[in-house]
Amino acid sequence: MKYLNVRTIYRRVLPIIALGTLLLGGFVYVRKVEPEDVEVVSVSLVLPRLGARFDGYRIAQISDLHADGWMTPGRVLGLVKLVNEQEPDLVAITGDFATYSKFRSLIRHASALVAPLRRLRAPDGAVAVSGNHDYKSNPQVVRGVLAASGVTELHNTVQTLHRGGAALHLCGVDDVREGAPDLDRALRDLPEGGATILLVHEPDFADESAASGRFDLQLSGHAHGGQLGLPLLRYLFLPKLSRKYPAGLYRVGGMFLYTNRGLGAHPRFRFNCRPEITVFTLRSS
Repeated sequence: MKYLNVRTIYRRVLPIIALGTLLLGGFVYVRKVEPEDVEVVSVSLVLPRLGARFDGYRIAQISDLHADGWMTPGRVLGLVKLVNEQEPDLVAITGDFATYSKFRSLIRHASALVAPLRRLRAPDGAVAVSGNHDYKSNPQVVRGVLAASGVTELHNTVQTLHRGGAALHLCGVDDVREGAPDLDRALRDLPEGGATILLVHEPDFADESAASGRFDLQLSGHAHGGQLGLPLLRYLFLPKLSRKYPAGLYRVGGMFLYTNRGLGAHPRFRFNCRPEITVFTLRSS
């Protein structure tokens, strides 16, 4: 009788232990393991307006660092080293350096990004745009971080790279949700001839930018890929202006759009949606 009682206890307790172990393992995975498992994604794109002198040009895109108590300077430095290992010609950063919280200020963590970001190595440097978290936290602090890091902010402005007689234009539009985006101003300053790459935090802006006919590639972030890489469920975590183009490569009119899954997360969890560094190799027609 005693043996039967012990067996009955095992039958009842073991499933509970197994379930608890599964839940604990899942919690550790989504909070600790996958958020640190960075994927380097390689994308090759043919841009018909790209000059032959820029054939093979490499751009490393990172996005959504979301500096906080988890995304520390040491962690960012590791990401910077991984970016540098890709040997890009240019680094493009598509917003959300800071993390906004309704309950406590986290902007102090953004200032700690200066030291690691200054160690980015690319012949043509690094360019960036701000994101909605940057504006909701403290845009002046974020702009100071970029300036101190040697990162050029494209604030509705254009920067042109030259190789021989060929030109590659880099354009940035301010955050669409919280900033002061001015696509018309950027278009007025955009020279004729050559390929143009647009940086804007929110990917769904692509419908408007593609309609101008002036951009060959738009780089965006914002969505974190939904953080939950399961059909239908991921849309529960997609912010506004990212639900149409949440992750990966799209063709919008005559323009390519790439939405990077980001490196940070808010809130911090990921499942089947690894953080991402994207490396583009541009090809001329």
